[in-house]
Amino acid sequence: MNNLENKVAIITGASRGIGLACAKKLASQNASVVLLARSTDQIDKEAKKLLDSGQSAMAIQCDVTRFEEVKHAVDQTVEAFGTLDILVNNAGVIDPISRLDDSDVDAWSFSIDVNVKGVYYGLRAAAPIMLAQQSGVIINISSGAANSALEGWSHYCAGKAAAKKLTECAHKEFADQGIRVVGLSPGTVATDMMAKIKSSGVNPVSQLDWSSHIPPEHAAEAVAFLCGSQGAQFAGTDFSIKTEEGRKLVGLSNS
Repeated sequence: MNNLENKVAIITGASRGIGLACAKKLASQNASVVLLARSTDQIDKEAKKLLDSGQSAMAIQCDVTRFEEVKHAVDQTVEAFGTLDILVNNAGVIDPISRLDDSDVDAWSFSIDVNVKGVYYGLRAAAPIMLAQQSGVIINISSGAANSALEGWSHYCAGKAAAKKLTECAHKEFADQGIRVVGLSPGTVATDMMAKIKSSGVNPVSQLDWSSHIPPEHAAEAVAFLCGSQGAQFAGTDFSIKTEEGRKLVGLSNS
């Protein structure tokens, strides 16, 4: 197990699913975790649970489509804990699942605001802090959709492809200054997003049996792995736990 004592981590989209699982996992490894979400109801409760169990946590309201809110969250984190060591850009949306010719223009644009601009805003807000300290880890939650063309997912495929390029560009710019930027492609995960996908009935992903999806805790294990020393070798790439090799590295080979 990694020991992330004295490390400070921000996780976006932390009210449920992969984001919440990441917050719990990193906290279990002694990191101070900052949970971000558009609504504070759930993250306030989850941060309190972590605090009550003796772990270090804080909740901050943040809409990742607004740079000023992302910057404010980073500033609040540094003010509270003195540093920022880890950023998990997890916030994402799957809506609107629809063909291009029938898509809602505003909803399509909003998905790009979250899935692309949200990643950029996180990078832009966190990078100056990490550059000043010459260290840091930024993990962008990716998807096989970054390399695919799926019916009804034009927004999601385009957004994840753009986010993958942001990972690659950030790695090129920051790798020699102590900052590790890496993507995580977890495969299909049993979350609320996957429930929406299944109910849509659109494209082969919706037809997958629910038992084939991994729990969000497995993705969180991969995030923790990427924060550790072994994760350095995957900087600038999309690390995958869809392969047996990836799962074995993380310790999920039997899952």
